[in-house]
Amino acid sequence: MFAVIMCGGSGTRFWPTSRRQRPKQFLDITGKGPMVVETCNRLSGLVSDEEIILVLGAEHLEEATDLFKGREIHMLAEPVGRNTAPCIGLGAIYAMHLGCNGAVAFLPADHFIANPSRFLKDLRMAGEIADAGGIVTLGIVPNRPETGYGYIRRGQGQIDVGGEPAYRVSKFVEKPDIEKARSYLTSGEYYWNGGIFVARPETILKEMAKQLPELYKGLQRLADVLGTERFGTELKDVYGALRGISFDYGIMENTREDVYVVPSECGWSDVGSWASLYELRTSERDRAQNLADGETLLIACENSFVSGNGGRLVACLGLKNTLIVDTADAVLVADLNRSQDIREIVDRLKETGKDRLL
Repeated sequence: MFAVIMCGGSGTRFWPTSRRQRPKQFLDITGKGPMVVETCNRLSGLVSDEEIILVLGAEHLEEATDLFKGREIHMLAEPVGRNTAPCIGLGAIYAMHLGCNGAVAFLPADHFIANPSRFLKDLRMAGEIADAGGIVTLGIVPNRPETGYGYIRRGQGQIDVGGEPAYRVSKFVEKPDIEKARSYLTSGEYYWNGGIFVARPETILKEMAKQLPELYKGLQRLADVLGTERFGTELKDVYGALRGISFDYGIMENTREDVYVVPSECGWSDVGSWASLYELRTSERDRAQNLADGETLLIACENSFVSGNGGRLVACLGLKNTLIVDTADAVLVADLNRSQDIREIVDRLKETGKDRLL
């Protein structure tokens, strides 16, 4: 099996730690090293380094090269970000260029997996299904009524692979309100959409030819010059003309291919916000459910997350449900429950021309 690791994105919800030049996937968010490195390491045993394709922004190529020095991981630098559909298409044509004749796993670079062995088992199962045709996605078995994720509803058709069930997908569902999320959890028919897909490259490209013909034409231009000196120039020209579109919206919502979901209980988290990181690090909290790192002092505080890595003491008194992130040039103070909205701060900084803080 090959793997295409999608390493784009700016990680705005982890501002002020995550910045344009060093986004979330290059940070040690979970305490186990840069997230992109952990993602690649997690695949060992199923995918060799020579079968890993990292698709990342051109501005991060140098750092990625340093992180993976001495390893035979392939890297493709996108001149500009164009969302996940072009990223997946680029990875598909490059996998074919490398001689891939089986399934490819397409997965984000910045997710956390608590149970890697189960994750690899589920990926292997998805690969076996995808080898026969169609597109397979891992459906994360939900453990709470989550409103921040899209969902996958399973259909009636079930297949078994090695004694484990997989299901035909009935539909992909947008992020629900809390009442719908509760009903999804109760029904047992819905899974979180973790953005992890498995398919043969030919299957991906065939669907792009049908659903996204302009993207497909651009990919064919690139496929014709892969391995030549013209590739870099063609890549800039093609990407400059592409519109950004997600794989979910551009392909999965309209595909006529067979689509299957493999239920996965691998301890997945997208670590999509400071609040989700707070939830992930339960074992590190004190008796009052505070999570603190760096140089901090908390007195009479409850359910708060304080990160003091700005080179000075962060002292807190009487806080509840508060997020504080101190860096060298910016301090964030917020309601911990509103950490999903931090991108609004980033947007405001853009509007006011404070690019040095982005």
